[in-house]
Amino acid sequence: MNLRDFVLPKAGAAQGTAPRMHIPGTVISRSSSAILLSVLALLVACESNPAKPPETKAEPKGPELLTGRAAFQKVFIAARNYAADVKPFRIESVPTTDGDGHDGKSAVWRASFASPTHHGVKPFIWSGSNAPDAPSRGVSPGNEDVYNPGNASTQIFDVAFLKIDSDQAFDVAQKHGGDKILEKNPSTPVLYVCDWNHNTNELVWHVIYGPSRDAAKLTAAVNASTGEFIRVEK
Repeated sequence: MNLRDFVLPKAGAAQGTAPRMHIPGTVISRSSSAILLSVLALLVACESNPAKPPETKAEPKGPELLTGRAAFQKVFIAARNYAADVKPFRIESVPTTDGDGHDGKSAVWRASFASPTHHGVKPFIWSGSNAPDAPSRGVSPGNEDVYNPGNASTQIFDVAFLKIDSDQAFDVAQKHGGDKILEKNPSTPVLYVCDWNHNTNELVWHVIYGPSRDAAKLTAAVNASTGEFIRVEK
């Protein structure tokens, strides 16, 4: 039915008789035609505003696991903003519930730097963890402390010495007793510490099988410049 089919009544209709609109084959009062037009308008509105599909919730993001060198590159940029002359003296993984350290990767890494001109040391942390007690994702600075060049635990080293990554150090440690540890207890966490050995003048990865260095079932030392196995420390 087209609106052009509606015919308005001629003038001079009998008084007291409701005006009528003529449609071929039927007669509709003015009030009825108004209702019909309202229904048509509602149908058009419904067709022009289709229902939106329900929104789907985003899946929670899983933990991001990185090797030691990959995480170090992220924090090194932030450390250079702290002081242009900073040099690292320790790189270490931080145990979390969503990263066991296997394959040389961890969800949290901490790198500590020293600045001779600032006479200070400052750690920087990279986190890709979802664990409730872990640092928030991304890079965050720690608290500054006083730098003592004579302290053996803060012996700085040149970044150029860091040629072997933590996953390569893990492969070497596996061949020297680590595989047996994980075969016996696959849930054993593996931690990593990289620092300078001032006695032998070499950069060393310490691959630690256990929840901490003191409670380790095995600790293997690997040269961080050549990848050579040094010794079993425990």
